[in-house]
Parts: sequence; structure tokens; C-alpha cells
Amino acid sequence: MVLLKGLCSLLTIIALVLAVLFVDFVYKTFSFHARDVHTDAIVVLAGGRGRIEEGVRLYREQPGSALFLIGVDPTVRKGDLFRERRGERGGEDVYLEKVSRNTLENALYARQILERHQVRSLRLITSRYHMKRSLLIFRSILPKDVAIYPHPVTAANAKDEWWSHGGSIRLLFSEFYKYCLFRFFFLFSPNELRAVTGNS
Repeated sequence: MVLLKGLCSLLTIIALVLAVLFVDFVYKTFSFHARDVHTDAIVVLAGGRGRIEEGVRLYREQPGSALFLIGVDPTVRKGDLFRERRGERGGEDVYLEKVSRNTLENALYARQILERHQVRSLRLITSRYHMKRSLLIFRSILPKDVAIYPHPVTAANAKDEWWSHGGSIRLLFSEFYKYCLFRFFFLFSPNELRAVTGNS
């Protein structure tokens, strides 16, 4: 009986801790805001609505910044995503990466491209719900002296009133779960992926 009570108490404590961590994760997720800062590059994680459009908009407005579209479908051409407009900046500094298929691979392949172009600062564009995990992975894999500025894009499936929308809760909890897994991984192997990419 005592063992059962102890187990119930332990499970209750674990549930409370997870609940607090989840709420903190969601609070920080919705606290991300784009900063008005000029960077060497604009890095877009393709796959979510509005991400590429926002990246193209910033690229046209920021002379000197290159645009890297990461995780693009192999069948897509640059002209499908970036259309030339008379009197506006052309696509000479727009680059597509077509190999990576998840956030970890996005960061691994992006590092190779960014190193070739000697990028020291970047805006990272992805959906708001995906930003916290993306920042964790990119900051763990890119060189520590590369400045990364989050630039979240609002997603229709992650509403501000998330607590009253079942789909938003499920999406956010899924992201929280994945974020925790990567935190755990990088906690115990913080330099392995840096070393792999550094030698590639």
C-alpha cells in the first residue's frame, strides 16, 4: 500500500513537472518576435505555409543578404519559388537546398552551404510552433560565433488561443515532445554533430 501511494505521488509530481515545462515551452514559443536586423543571410526552412513568401519578401528588401531555401522538394526549380520582377532585386543570391527532409538534416546541410558562403549572421524563418526546436538544433550544429535571429511565421494550425483549440494543443505537445528529445540528445552529445559537419 505504501509502495502504491509512493508510486502515485511520483507520477503526480512527474505530471506536474511536465505540465509546467509544457506551459513554459508554449509561452516562449508565442514570445518569439521578428527583429529588424540586417543579416548576411535569410534561411528559410521550407515546408510550411508562408515561410518562403516571407523569406522572398525580406530578400527583396535587404540588399546584401543571401536567401537560402532549405529542404525544398527536389522537383522544384528556383523560378517556381522566386519570380523576377522588373526594377526589383533579382535571384542571383537565392540558393536552394533539396536534400534534407527534416529539421536536423536542414541544419546539417545548411551548415555546409553557409560555411561555403562565409555567413556569420542569419535570420531563421520557420513557423512559430516550430521555432523553438529549430533554434535549438541550429544553435547546436552551427558554429557558435554565427548569430541566429528567429523570424517566426504564424501558422493557421497553431492558434494564439491554443488552450481552446484541440488541434493546436496536439501540435504544440508534439513539438514539445520532439524538443525535449533533442534537448536530451544535445545535453549528452553536445559536440558530435558539430564534429561531423566540421569534417564534411
